[in-house]
Amino acid sequence: MNLPVAVPLRVDRRSKTPAYVQIVEQVRALTAAGSLKPGDQLPTVREMAGEAHINFNTVARAYRILDEAGLISTQHGRGTYAVARPPSARARKARSQALDLLVRDALEAAARIGCGPVEVQAAVARAAGRPARTGAAANGRRP
Repeated sequence: MNLPVAVPLRVDRRSKTPAYVQIVEQVRALTAAGSLKPGDQLPTVREMAGEAHINFNTVARAYRILDEAGLISTQHGRGTYAVARPPSARARKARSQALDLLVRDALEAAARIGCGPVEVQAAVARAAGRPARTGAAANGRRP
């Protein structure tokens, strides 16, 4: 059994990105970079919350999303581990559902500041480095 790894999490409380999303993105990046290897044990939710100085429930939500996406496996009483196998169809579906949750959260937050779905789509395109599609192209039709 591998010992818990030192996961260098940094949660920026001034960021507009929710803390749980920051955790998910950082764990994904660590996994992609090979810093978090299959079988590595992550700190407990309480340990990570203490290290990052954030609420326990915030870390639990991030771990749940990562678990549903097939990137980690939480084994009650044993710990949380990076996953060694590629995500299954079930994990891909869970990942898609987790993404849908994040998008709904973003749309709700955008609505609270007066932005609609078209503005959110343009912001996502800008963040991804692509020009936003408008009109018929935004609806999946060719102009």
